[in-house]
Amino acid sequence: MKYAILSVMALAFACIIYAQDVDALIKEAEKHERDLKETDALNKYKDILAVQPENVKALWKSAELTGRIGNRLKDEKLRSAQFEIAKTYALAALKAGHQDADANYAVAVTAMRFATVTGGKERARYLRDMKNYADSALLINPNHARALYISGKWNFEIVQMNVADKAAVKVLFGGMPKASLDDAIISFEKARAADPFLMIDYLDLANAYIKFHRTDKAIEVLNKMIKLPPRTEDDMGLKAEGKALLASLQ
Repeated sequence: MKYAILSVMALAFACIIYAQDVDALIKEAEKHERDLKETDALNKYKDILAVQPENVKALWKSAELTGRIGNRLKDEKLRSAQFEIAKTYALAALKAGHQDADANYAVAVTAMRFATVTGGKERARYLRDMKNYADSALLINPNHARALYISGKWNFEIVQMNVADKAAVKVLFGGMPKASLDDAIISFEKARAADPFLMIDYLDLANAYIKFHRTDKAIEVLNKMIKLPPRTEDDMGLKAEGKALLASLQ
């Protein structure tokens, strides 16, 4: 009996230490992200997964960061390979926490990445997943900024599709899905309200306003965007794009 109690106490103590270690690694990963060291952050999340393979946060963050880092690669094959890895993390996150808004967002953002490097039926399938999983994330958390952004991006992409991609989408969706610049702008604006520092949202919102012939609104959005502090490694490049676009409108 004495040894059984000691064994239980030892196991409980080990679990506490284990949880503390994971918490410490998450804090380190979050610090690396704040310091704009995304590769270091990703490696910390991988360290967590080595000891806790079903940690939902580590999985969806690994999916997000792998996709973002991969998206900066110039070689399309290497970029697609990174998207495949991101997809594996995202689906694992969804399996571990299907009712988690971030896990659903991770699948949606990975589908969005693939939609940029595919065409025809394959792109149509990714656009479908992009919408479905963004919608699922928003059912769980209506104020999920990144899912709102993806919803806006989906509308924007559907409106601008070429004839071949539209034909593939019609077949997959059983007709052309309802999408509009109005809906894109509404979602982008909601994303901006939910997270005023989401730089990519500002740039796509400005482009949507330009397509909508609202140059005044685009200028207003871009003027706010270029004053934002960077929060991802992409943000300095996005800010440069915003400044160039702003200069072309004035």
